[in-house]
Amino acid sequence: MKNLLISILAFFILALLALGIGLNHSLAYVLIVIVPYAAFAILLTGFVYRIIKWGSAPVPFRIPSTCGQGKSLPWIKTNPVENPSGAWGVIGRMAQEIFLFRSLFRNTDVAIVDERPVYGSAKWLWFCGLLFHWSFAIIVLRHLRFFVEPIAPWIGALSALDGFFEIGIPTLYLSDAAILVGLTFLFLRRVVVPQVRYISLFTDYFSLLLIAGVVTTGLLTRHFFPADLNAAKTLAMGWVTFSPVVPQGISLVFYMHLCFVFVLLVWFPASKLMHAGGIFLSPTRNLASNNRGKRHVNPWNAPVKVHTYEEYEDEFRDKMKASGLPVEKE
Repeated sequence: MKNLLISILAFFILALLALGIGLNHSLAYVLIVIVPYAAFAILLTGFVYRIIKWGSAPVPFRIPSTCGQGKSLPWIKTNPVENPSGAWGVIGRMAQEIFLFRSLFRNTDVAIVDERPVYGSAKWLWFCGLLFHWSFAIIVLRHLRFFVEPIAPWIGALSALDGFFEIGIPTLYLSDAAILVGLTFLFLRRVVVPQVRYISLFTDYFSLLLIAGVVTTGLLTRHFFPADLNAAKTLAMGWVTFSPVVPQGISLVFYMHLCFVFVLLVWFPASKLMHAGGIFLSPTRNLASNNRGKRHVNPWNAPVKVHTYEEYEDEFRDKMKASGLPVEKE
């Protein structure tokens, strides 16, 4: 509980700081004009650094996680996705992992019943995780309408599809409701489940609270403290064209929303949220399982003196013959 309390305290301090920035015109100017570029530069630099660091790590052996029959003899049926032996199988498995959370779908729950482990389904974690990530992606894509001019047709189509049911005025997007459900489940899971709470760190809680801050302030800005969309569009286009200006008539909640977003950008490359990029570099996922068809030798092995069998027999031939052991040379 210590990590949870510290993360909640840090979140509230950040919220108060964001509120103070919104009330101070000079600090608001810094938030609008300087912080966005600094936050994006830190995000880009940190992201590239982590990717380069992971990409340069040596992986001399094939260590893919497999749970299906590998390619061996022609008459044995293989599983090209669960145990891929070629590039296309790896691409298929990676696509399932990235878009459908394949490994999480296969996750199981375990409980001790009558002093023995009993395994069961754990699909709620997969469903809510998928709900959260896809909703987050849709929300980010919808926000592109503030940063481009003219607005691409597919962005308008995505927004229309997201608000298909036309609930309320302004329309409640399905992705907004879905991300709240996913976030709530992921946070409560870390708090309620003892095993998960035991291994949860400050960074785990703070990442969820930070994203929750972005989502809730965004929803408050849209439905309860509406911001001038033209001013928001002007602000975003000002960032893109490197001529930002502080908009007029922007609510405090909108400033808090921006503050949470910029902190999230800075926090992203230093946290576990970097799994968004790291999944592509995971050797347990992106390698083909071709160990049966190809020998992989560690190129970093230090040179050692090898004592071959021929040398061994030359050295001990007399003793081998005296012991009755067969030899290749008489």
